[in-house]
Amino acid sequence: MTQHIGIVGGSAEGAALCYRTICIEGAQQLGPHGHPEVSMHTHSLADYVACVEAGDWQGVGELMLASSEKLARSGADFLICPDNTIHQALPLIAARSPLPWLHIVDAVAAQAQARGYRRLGLLGTRWLVESEVYPSRLAPLGIECVRPPQEEREDINRLIMDELVCGDITPEAVPRLQSVIQRLAAEGCDAVVLGCTEVPLVINPGNSRLPTLDSTRLLARAALARATEAG
Repeated sequence: MTQHIGIVGGSAEGAALCYRTICIEGAQQLGPHGHPEVSMHTHSLADYVACVEAGDWQGVGELMLASSEKLARSGADFLICPDNTIHQALPLIAARSPLPWLHIVDAVAAQAQARGYRRLGLLGTRWLVESEVYPSRLAPLGIECVRPPQEEREDINRLIMDELVCGDITPEAVPRLQSVIQRLAAEGCDAVVLGCTEVPLVINPGNSRLPTLDSTRLLARAALARATEAG
């Protein structure tokens, strides 16, 4: 028996990539077409964006909690959220959650440690990059988190929110992100965190100056490992 994975979705693109990774890579462990049971619940992304833009992190948390309750009723054993930004609200509601959560930063940190990285550049929305979501969990492990400067944060945020979350992949997206990664490399970063679940749609190990830590797929793999522990 495998455990039942509950996905608390944010954007369609990020949630879809996480789900597809679980299903495709699950077959590598469980045989052709095999994967653990998966349920997903998503509120309208507009509801999350309204709270985030207003700085209402408690409101974000309540949306996540409502999803967790619905997933618990569906039979899920644990939860994941393939949305880095809204992890900022997880500590506000974790104690009231009916199910345990796997934290996306813990999945990234485990891979960074395994590969010996010590200075990570962070790509993501400006709300994520300006938060302590990553530094608070990386610093105790001796891993430094490097944030892009303000102008780059705003440009990346526009790229994510106006284009990538809508599935709009333009030719300009890759060079825009590559230039940021190039500068992070010049600052001594030894890897870059794709800390937005849509960034892997345009940046990958083949076109990045730095090794990539794909938070979406790493979380999916952590969920697979958890789900198959008793399998």
